[in-house]
Amino acid sequence: MSHSHTHAPGEEHSHSHGPQPPQQAVMPTPDPALQALIDQDFRPVPLALGNDGAVALCEPHKLEKCDNCNVDFVNTNRLSRLLLANPNLLCPPPSNVVSQKLTQMVTGAKDEGNALFKVGQAQQAIQRYTTAASLAIQRPPWEANQFMREELSTTVSNRSAAYFEAHDYVSALADAESVIAIRRNWPKGHYRKAKALLGMSRPKDAADAVKLGLSYDPNNTELSSFLSEIEKAVAAAA
Repeated sequence: MSHSHTHAPGEEHSHSHGPQPPQQAVMPTPDPALQALIDQDFRPVPLALGNDGAVALCEPHKLEKCDNCNVDFVNTNRLSRLLLANPNLLCPPPSNVVSQKLTQMVTGAKDEGNALFKVGQAQQAIQRYTTAASLAIQRPPWEANQFMREELSTTVSNRSAAYFEAHDYVSALADAESVIAIRRNWPKGHYRKAKALLGMSRPKDAADAVKLGLSYDPNNTELSSFLSEIEKAVAAAA
């Protein structure tokens, strides 16, 4: 039995008493124009499955990433392997859910590197930073990209500093460039690049690197003071 009554002006609710018949979900009708755009860009790709049946490969060459076939299944296959290895995970969690265990591993390796760096053991610190970076890039693909970017940029920035202390300025510069590629507006990456360039006796390039960093953060005192030091060195050498 059911009845209805008015709860508020212009609002009427129907209440049912007793068993309800099962309701079937109604699938929304796709927008024809949007569907046409999707169909227009769709390009069927012949593929093969790996021996475990869990990864996609290009059919002619049996590769995950194949330039000749213009396909890249690396991220897709990574997600497939993760889901296969976690059968209780029915679907990927929301992007703001972070793997705490992985975070602890990354932080632990980075902190070990920091401790070694502080006591002057740059080479050992580099090894721990490399471990932390390797762990950071293993974050599941469903996690928000910002977590990996922040962990990786911080760790690689620290490794750049360790390479600088070890007088390996080329590696210090390479790491600084990687940091800038990951987080372009972070001043620390530009500072690391300038330090490496200064170590390579390229003060003018170092000054340019600092100026680029200041364009993102004009009030950064670390960059401003370092620029003053570089400009004094350039003037003294002239």
